Amino acid sequence: MSSTEGYTGDFPPGGGPDGGEAEASRAPHRVIGTPPPAEQRTLLGTSESDAPPAPPRELPADPDDLAGASRAEKIVAALFILAMLAGFGFIAAYIGLPLGASLDSVLRSNLALGISMGVAFMAMGVGAVIWVRRLMPDVELTEARKPLASPPEDREAFAETFREGAETSQFVKRPILRRSLIAATVPLLLAPLVLLRDLGPLPGTKLRHTVWRKGLRLVISDTGRPIRPADFGSPGGMITVIPEGYQTNDNALVKATAIIIKFEPGELKYPTNLKWTVDNIVAYSKICTHVGCPVALYEQTTHHILCPCHQSTFDATKGATVLFGPANRPLPQLPMGVDSEGYLVALSDFKVPVGPSFWERG
Repeated sequence: MSSTEGYTGDFPPGGGPDGGEAEASRAPHRVIGTPPPAEQRTLLGTSESDAPPAPPRELPADPDDLAGASRAEKIVAALFILAMLAGFGFIAAYIGLPLGASLDSVLRSNLALGISMGVAFMAMGVGAVIWVRRLMPDVELTEARKPLASPPEDREAFAETFREGAETSQFVKRPILRRSLIAATVPLLLAPLVLLRDLGPLPGTKLRHTVWRKGLRLVISDTGRPIRPADFGSPGGMITVIPEGYQTNDNALVKATAIIIKFEPGELKYPTNLKWTVDNIVAYSKICTHVGCPVALYEQTTHHILCPCHQSTFDATKGATVLFGPANRPLPQLPMGVDSEGYLVALSDFKVPVGPSFWERG
């Protein structure tokens, strides 16, 4: 029996402890029962010859006409730069062109804003169309319906398709397109920040008060003449009144305009505050509590106050409570009395905010 038969030790044949140590040092050290290194790499799938072939591309990497694509790239970049300049022009026109009282100033501002913003969006739109038509391939992908939970290989395939799509879009490969597109969107992102300045500052409690105060006379809006209770010839009439001294102050009249109505004795009922009336004459705010339209219509037979904008209807005999329409609260009543000369005057401001309900939350 050969000395090498049945060898199970850590030394190869001829490399025992009593001889052949130099030969053992040159032999590859490997645990018995394991495959040789070349075979081991093959079994683990690392052999280049046994690697699976790469799947075919679903999307082409470049357009067919490279020369035409290069020209289209320059055109698209120029359009995006034009959009950027027009966007900054919009911001400059919004800030730099003052709005005066003349129609010419408003016209110039509107033309500058409209043209600059129109050019910005048009240049971006045309550039995007040329990008898609000239730089991206015209292909269609159809994906079969699959279960909601995709297996790992489908996810890997999707990721590969996404990478190919990003490459095909030329967004990564053509930096001039990417940079010009980003530059074109910068002013469009800044424009809302500039426009938002018109929303401030917040009104605070300004919308909850008007210019009415104790002793301020009620005057007819058309003539500016103060009113005495005897000026009402008969019940049923309605007159629009404003605070004396504010005839030309439009900002004050937006909230302070009121109406006065004369009734027959006994027609005014709760919740009308009779202490705030004079000779059956009651005063209500003329600003509708829905969206602020003037409640300019009055039906003498039904005693209904009507808003012509959205048909909100108020009962004038019962504190102008809502009878119909989108308004959700009554017209505020103005505390009213007479001064030493017998003219109608306000006893105070309205006790509740006038106008639309959302003004209360200002």
